[in-house]
Amino acid sequence: MRHRAVDLQQFDNVLAPYDRYPEARVGADNGSDPLTATSPERATDEPSAGVASVADQDPGVRQILREQFDYYDARANEYDDVWYRRGRYDLGAAGNERWFAETARLEAAVAAADIGGDVLELACGTGIFTRHLVQRADRLTALDASPAVLAINAERVGDRSVTYDQADVFEWEPPDLMRYNHIFFGFFLSHIPPHRLDAFWERLERWLVPGGRVWFCDDAPGVDERPSNPGETVADGPDWAHRRTLHDGRSFTIVKICHAPETLTAWLAARGWRADIAPTGEEFIFGSAVPAAPSG
Repeated sequence: MRHRAVDLQQFDNVLAPYDRYPEARVGADNGSDPLTATSPERATDEPSAGVASVADQDPGVRQILREQFDYYDARANEYDDVWYRRGRYDLGAAGNERWFAETARLEAAVAAADIGGDVLELACGTGIFTRHLVQRADRLTALDASPAVLAINAERVGDRSVTYDQADVFEWEPPDLMRYNHIFFGFFLSHIPPHRLDAFWERLERWLVPGGRVWFCDDAPGVDERPSNPGETVADGPDWAHRRTLHDGRSFTIVKICHAPETLTAWLAARGWRADIAPTGEEFIFGSAVPAAPSG
């Protein structure tokens, strides 16, 4: 059984469920219905102490976050097998043809995006998108928690102008209060636990220069109906917990939440962002967002 998409409007209009701590919920019960709420107070320019919340005090949540880091570090050498449909990820002739047509559309959209100036890429991974961003950026900072994927990224991109930084995205702060014209992340939003989303977007706003923009792409809802992302749901775990296994048989629990464009757009609007998000086909979403009012 594959992980199921999470509809952002279900569970009484919460973005995704986490019921053990009511304070961790994002939704109508806490006065932040994505369709009606006013924007929360904007972030300040002061560095944060990370985005940990009360839900992070739960040992089960902490374990999932640790396993997610371990998974992507251990998976570095096989990460691209999914993108290029190698080995057990081969979808067959027809499936591969459809997949590669859509990955080509997504990569073309990223390459054509109006991204320039000082650019920050979060969770840069093995460089699938870094290689496009470096062509447009005046200065590019590529951030990831995994030293293994950073090494692959640097070898693939082969551009010494890229600044690589190994750090936990949830704890990192730009050096010297640096601000960016554009921030990009690919296939990262779906790995953020729901109780961390508000603080994450607050930090993104603080990291942007006035008029700056956030760009992102990710898996589209409906992966449970497609063989694109093999994995399993976690019995008795949160809806966003998902079990994946590496080639060597090791298994890890990670976060996986697939956001629908229309509901993610509404959720962001309730928090002071103007977003333009659309599917690229069946597999992916691609979009950008800007603060609705100048930050600072």
